[in-house]
Amino acid sequence: MDVSGLVWAGTLVALTAVLLVDLLIIGRRPHEPSVRESSLWVAFYVGLALVFGAGVWLASGASAAGQFYTGWLTEYSLSVDNLFVFVIIMARFGVPRQYQQKVLLVGIVLALVMRGGFIAAGAALISQFSWVFYIFGAFLIYTAVNLARQGEPDEDEFSENLLIRWSRRALPISKGYDDAKLTTHENGRRLFTPMLIVMIAIGTTDLIFALDSIPAIFGITQEPYLVFTANVFALMGLRQLYFLLGGLLDRLIYLSYGLAVVLGFIGVKLVLEALADNNLPFINGGEHVGWAPHIPIWLSLLVILGTLAIATAASLIKSARDRRQLLAEARR
Repeated sequence: MDVSGLVWAGTLVALTAVLLVDLLIIGRRPHEPSVRESSLWVAFYVGLALVFGAGVWLASGASAAGQFYTGWLTEYSLSVDNLFVFVIIMARFGVPRQYQQKVLLVGIVLALVMRGGFIAAGAALISQFSWVFYIFGAFLIYTAVNLARQGEPDEDEFSENLLIRWSRRALPISKGYDDAKLTTHENGRRLFTPMLIVMIAIGTTDLIFALDSIPAIFGITQEPYLVFTANVFALMGLRQLYFLLGGLLDRLIYLSYGLAVVLGFIGVKLVLEALADNNLPFINGGEHVGWAPHIPIWLSLLVILGTLAIATAASLIKSARDRRQLLAEARR
C-alpha cells in the first residue's frame, strides 16, 4: 500500500475526534451505561470498522481489505481477553461502577499510545531484519502454550506488579475516589486518590497485552497503516463492550483456549514466512526454504473466525449445562 501523509493525517484526525467525543460524554455525565446504550455504541464501532474495511477494499483492493479485517478480528478478540483482567482490577480496587468508564477510557488511550510506539518499532525492525519473524513467531507460540496452560486469570491469581506496590508505598493515597479525580484534599493536604493506582494497574496491563498483540497483527499484515488502524478499531468501543458483556465474561470459559489456538496459528505462520524468506546463514545455508508454504489471508481469516466461534459456542454450552446442574442440585 502507498499511503500518503495526507491520508495518515486525515485518519489520525478522524479517530482522535471520535475519542474526544467519547471523552466529552464521560466528562459531562459519569454513569454506568445501560445495555441498550452499550449495544448501540458497540454496533456503531463495529459498523465503523466494517465501513473502513470497505473503503480499504475500494482504495487498495480485496487483499488489503482482507488483511485489515483479519487483523481487526484478531486484535478485537485479544482486546476482549483484556476485559477479564480489567474486571479483576476494578474489583480488586473497588472502583465504583459509575467511575469505571473513565478508567476504561484512560486505559484505552494508554493502550493506543503504547501500541503506536510498538507498531513503529516493529515496522522499523521488519523493514531492516526479516529474521525478526522468527522471534515474533517463537514468542507467540510460547504465549499460546502459557495461555492454554493457565486459562483466564481470576481475582485470586492477580498479583500487583512492582510499580503498583511501589506506588502504594511511596505516594500519599486517600481512601475515597472523590468523583474519580486523580488528586484530592484531606485535612489541608493534597493526596492522590486510588484512581491513580488503578490507572497504573490498567496501564501496565495494557503494556503486557501490547507485547502479545503487536507480533500477532504483524503475522497478518506488515502494512503499518493497516496494523495501526486494525488496533485502533479493535480498541474503540472496548469500554462499551465491557459493560455490554458484563457477567457474560464469566461464561466464556474456553475463550483463552481459542485465543491460544489463534496465537499459536499466527506464530507458526510467522515462522513459515521467516523460513520462506530466510537469509540466516545457519539455517539452510542462508537460502530460502522452498517447502515452507505461504498461508493465504483467506485461510487465516477462516481459521481465526472458526476457532473463536467454536470457543464461544463451547463456552456458552458448558456454562448453560453447569447452571442446569446447579439448579437441579439445589432442588434436591
